[in-house]
Amino acid sequence: MKILFLGSPQFARNVLESLYEARHEIVAVICQPDRKADRGGKMHMPEAKVFALEKGIKVLQFEKVNQHVEEIKKLDFDLFVTASFGQILSREFLNLGFGINVHPSLLPDLRGATPIQTALMQNRKFTGVTIQRMVYEMDAGDVLEQQRVEIDDDDDYVSLETKLSKISCELLLKALDKVKNQKVVFHKQIGEPTFTKLIKKEDGFLDFYDEADKIYGKVRGLAHNPGCFFFLDKNRIKVLKAKLSEKKCDENTVLDEKKSFVIGCKNGAVEILELISPTGKKMSGNAFLNGYHGLLKVNDAS
Repeated sequence: MKILFLGSPQFARNVLESLYEARHEIVAVICQPDRKADRGGKMHMPEAKVFALEKGIKVLQFEKVNQHVEEIKKLDFDLFVTASFGQILSREFLNLGFGINVHPSLLPDLRGATPIQTALMQNRKFTGVTIQRMVYEMDAGDVLEQQRVEIDDDDDYVSLETKLSKISCELLLKALDKVKNQKVVFHKQIGEPTFTKLIKKEDGFLDFYDEADKIYGKVRGLAHNPGCFFFLDKNRIKVLKAKLSEKKCDENTVLDEKKSFVIGCKNGAVEILELISPTGKKMSGNAFLNGYHGLLKVNDAS
């Protein structure tokens, strides 16, 4: 089938790649514009665009896709597929044809833009993938395929995204085969919807007066993007990995030992396993602590 694909980040790239390898004809890829991704001002392309250019697929980039419906209408496609696209499609766009959305949760649970991050931040034991029909209401379309996916204790955003991508690709190809052979059966979403929220850079701040579970979940879900951080003697420390610790110490206080980098929280403690130091060096938590010569004042605003 001739497919118009809409998506931008790594999750979208994984889905796009599966369509390409299954020999579906990708008439074009629509994605977000290139963005500045670091302090140096270097422009970075969306991952879906990178793959499309590698394979010679036409790429269209729109800040507001709904303003380009007339241009898109000229493309010859049988249906469109969206995966982590990041823009709300207008009724006019949806009227262009049949659309399928790939969503990494068990809809109607975790509707919205951040289902993977939210599942991890809430320390859930499972999530899933839903292939749904596109409708104007966000993530409210009828279900074509759905599958539960377990979340392991050591999963973070990258590992869970990889799991969900694999299942998403399998379910999408299964759904497209049914659409092609006119054997698709739609099911209404069951249950009360829950919704995710957009995540900002400041959401990555680790306040060690919070509960230990909350800190742990935040690192799992946000360390990859936008990043988790706290301040040690006013030095910014970026946290890459952490785990819950059974060791005891006061809230917002570093445990007085050099074997591990443990910080007390409400109702527990967390151990910082991997971090990026103020100098930009990636290292283990205990190696950093052993070489740190500043004061061990956490998030001290004085």
